[in-house]
Amino acid sequence: MIKNQKFKINSTFTNELPADKNRENRPRQVEEACFSFVKPVIPKKPVLLHSSEVLKVELGLDNLSDDQFLALMTGQTQFEGMESYAMCYGGHQFGNWAGQLGDGRAINIAEIEYNNNRNVLQLKGSGPTPYSRGADGFAVLRSSIREYLMSEAMYNLGISTTRALSLSLTGDEVLRDMLYNGNADYEKGAVVCRVAPSFIRFGNFQLLAARGDVDNLKVLTDYTIQQFYPELGEPNRASYLAFFQTVANQSKEMVLNWQRVGFVHGVMNTDNMSILSQTIDYGPYGWLENFDPGWTPNTTDAQHKRYRFGNQPSIVLWNLTQLANALYPLIEDVPALEKVLEGFRDDFQAEHLVMRLSKLGLFTMVEGDDQLMNELEKLLYRSEIDMTLFFRDLNKFDLENRAATLDRLYEQTYMDKVHFQNFVNDWTSWINQYAERLKVEEISDTDRIERMNKINPKYVLRNYMAQLAIDAADNGDYSIIDELFQLLKQPYDEQPENEKWFVKRPEWAKEKIGCSMLSCSS
Repeated sequence: MIKNQKFKINSTFTNELPADKNRENRPRQVEEACFSFVKPVIPKKPVLLHSSEVLKVELGLDNLSDDQFLALMTGQTQFEGMESYAMCYGGHQFGNWAGQLGDGRAINIAEIEYNNNRNVLQLKGSGPTPYSRGADGFAVLRSSIREYLMSEAMYNLGISTTRALSLSLTGDEVLRDMLYNGNADYEKGAVVCRVAPSFIRFGNFQLLAARGDVDNLKVLTDYTIQQFYPELGEPNRASYLAFFQTVANQSKEMVLNWQRVGFVHGVMNTDNMSILSQTIDYGPYGWLENFDPGWTPNTTDAQHKRYRFGNQPSIVLWNLTQLANALYPLIEDVPALEKVLEGFRDDFQAEHLVMRLSKLGLFTMVEGDDQLMNELEKLLYRSEIDMTLFFRDLNKFDLENRAATLDRLYEQTYMDKVHFQNFVNDWTSWINQYAERLKVEEISDTDRIERMNKINPKYVLRNYMAQLAIDAADNGDYSIIDELFQLLKQPYDEQPENEKWFVKRPEWAKEKIGCSMLSCSS
C-alpha cells in the first residue's frame, strides 16, 4: 500500500454508485450495479518504459519513489484507502446493440484530487474482469504505444481527451491474432495508465435504460451532474435536459476539432463515447494523409466504412440520439430532446464551415466562401494532396509566383507528376480565386499567418511514425517513443530540428501492417 502524501483520495464513484454484490472475477452478466470490485493481475517482470513528467506533477505524484511509481502503474500496489474496480456499461457497436460490454481490460485503481482537479487513474491491459467476455484482459506493446503517444499528442493539440501517465512492459507474453486471420502469435504485454476526471461513457446510461433499471439510471445521472456539472443545479427534469444539452455541445466541439486536424477515431461505438466529451479509447485510429473523406483506418469497418472521416459528425449525432433514448425515462419530453439534436446538426454545419475557412486564413466570411472551400476539398481529394502538409504550408504559398506554388503542391501529392499534370489547370484557377479572396480579408498577413499556425498543426502522429516506434520497441529500442513524445508536445511549433517528421507518408508505409489499416486487436 502507498500512503497518501500530497493529494486527496475521493472514491466518489464506488461510494455513491451501486456495486456488484458478487466478487467473483469471471465473465458474467452484472445486474443492478455500475461497477465490480476487481484487482489487477501482478505482472511477471514489470519495467517502466516512459512516463509523462508533466502529468505526474499535475496529479501530485511527483514525490513517489521510482519503485512506488512502477508498482502503482503496473497494479502491484494501490493507494491506501482505495479499492480498484471495473465499470459496467453497454453500447452499440457498429450500429448494433451489443448489450453488456464493460471494462474488459481496464481497471480503475484510484480517484484522486490535487490542486482542485480530480482524476481517475486507470490501468489498461492489467488483466481480466467480469466484463472480459472470455478475453484475457491484457494488452500488447504495439497498441499500448499507440494509445500512450496519442493521448498526450491529442492533449497538446488542444483537443479534449483522456490522457496517459505511463507506459510499462509487464514481462508477460500475450497471444494475439493481429489481423483476425488465424495467424495468432505471442507479443510483449504492456500496461498504459490512463487518466481522466471520469471514464463514464454513453454506454453506462444505455445499459441501465435497456434493462429498465430506472432507479439506478437516476442514481448514475444524478451522480454525473453533481460531480461534473454542478452548475446545472439540483437533479430534476430541467437539469437532466440541460445535462444532455451540455454533452451535445461538448461532443460537437470535440468532433469539430477532429475534423480540423484530420483525426479519424476508427471505432466510434457508443461505449467509446465519453460523457465528458473527451476523446477516449485509442484503438484503430489514424490520420488523413491524402485528403479522403471516405477513409477509415479500421479493418473491421473496411466494407461499410461507418466510421470514415467524413461521417464522424453524423455518427456523433447518431450516438447522441442513443443517449437521448437512454435519458428519456428521466426527461419524458421527446420534442425537447429532438430540439437538442436538431440544434446539434444545425450548429455543427455552421461552425464546421467557419472552422474550415479558418484553416485557409479566412476569418471574415463573405459570399462565395462556402463554394471556395467545397471546390478546394474536391480538388484535394481528386489530386491526392496530403492534408497536414497542405494546410500547414498554405501560408507559405507564393501567390504571385504560380510556378513555385505548383512546385509545392507537387511535393504534397501522392500522385506521380504525370498524373498530377491533369489537375494543374484546376489548381491554378483555385489559387487565383484564393489570392483574390485574401485581398478582402481584414487582418494583416502577419496576423493571418500567426492565427493559421495555431489552427493547422505541423506535426501529428501519423501511423507510420507510431509504427517506427513500435518496430524499434519490439527490438528493445525505446528511444523513438521518447523522440515522438517530445516532438508532439509542441505540434503547432516549427521545430526546425524535427523537419524529418514533416513529410508525406513514405511509400514503404502505404501497404504495411500498422500503417495503412489497423484492427481492434490489442
